[in-house]
Amino acid sequence: MHPLWIAFLVLVALIFVGWLGLKIQPKPFSIPELSQGESQTVPLPEGLPDPVERYFRAIYGDQVPVINTVVISGHGRIRPFGIWIPARFIFIHNAGQDYRHYIEATFFGLPFLKVNEGYVDGKSFFESPMGTHYDDPNTNQGANLALWAEGAWFPALWLTHPKARWQAVDDTTAVLYVPFEETEENFVVRFNPQTGLMDHMEAMRFIDPNDKNKVLWITSEVRVENKPPVAYVTWMDVGKPWAGFIVDEMHSNLDVSEYIRARGK
Repeated sequence: MHPLWIAFLVLVALIFVGWLGLKIQPKPFSIPELSQGESQTVPLPEGLPDPVERYFRAIYGDQVPVINTVVISGHGRIRPFGIWIPARFIFIHNAGQDYRHYIEATFFGLPFLKVNEGYVDGKSFFESPMGTHYDDPNTNQGANLALWAEGAWFPALWLTHPKARWQAVDDTTAVLYVPFEETEENFVVRFNPQTGLMDHMEAMRFIDPNDKNKVLWITSEVRVENKPPVAYVTWMDVGKPWAGFIVDEMHSNLDVSEYIRARGK
């Protein structure tokens, strides 16, 4: 066989192997056994903007759970190098105060890129092969927004936290104000006029530590019948999502006091 044909067939085989390796989803992480706290509810507050009240009644009804901590395990895809790569993750939240992420990008279901990041005691950290930084002001701002945006998986946080507040805009839009250091940040939250559920959240966020200007950051949830919803994250200057997350397991009100300060799964 001609050497060019051999090279061509080898290239095709490598492309096929690469494609196959990126199609295999990893097994989700197991949530560790942590002591369970009590479950409580509070009445749905009065005076909420109309689309906000409609949303929370659709989610919870008249009683809203008090969620102090959350541990989430799931899978999805990330796009750190311009191509979609399978991933699995575990997210730990001390609701409205701290969070920690551990994410693994995988090939044939095996990890090859690991990311530890979080926001604990008002200080951010990011540890990965792409770079490492701690308590950077820009990253602190973005991490605080992530802390609150991920409340979309446990939105009771946006009602029960004493420093979160809503402001009316119109029939399908409201502004969510959240604390950040000595001031506030805000999200523009847009709701679906048919279902009443949230379509997406928008905020201005720094991308990198040295950036001078913020970029519009959008988190959204796409629902397809008979499939779990996918949470997408998009930078407006890119114009398409860089990550999509699917929750496989979630537990609330666990004791995460030590777990949130660890690293890895």
